[in-house]
Amino acid sequence: MASYIMLANFTALGIRNITATTQRAKDFKKATDKVGIKVKDVYWTMGHYDVVIITEAKDDESMTAMALALGRLGNMTTQTLRAFPAKEMEKIIGKLS
Repeated sequence: MASYIMLANFTALGIRNITATTQRAKDFKKATDKVGIKVKDVYWTMGHYDVVIITEAKDDESMTAMALALGRLGNMTTQTLRAFPAKEMEKIIGKLS
């Protein structure tokens, strides 16, 4: 499974419905479980981003589809980063010539 970090900001709609944000996160976790994506953690943050979501997915295509589905709801905009733990990074570095 590949790891991903999603950085999210609330839209105007998301702020208007802020009291439902934790319930939306629970619903999001249930929906992603059904398509084979695991939400490891959701954090509400201060600073440049409002929410950080840590996930695992079988491939980039699945993760992209999920991110698009989340964006289509209109509560937040996202930026998704592919994350590499040390073991994977060592394998990548090993391919350098």
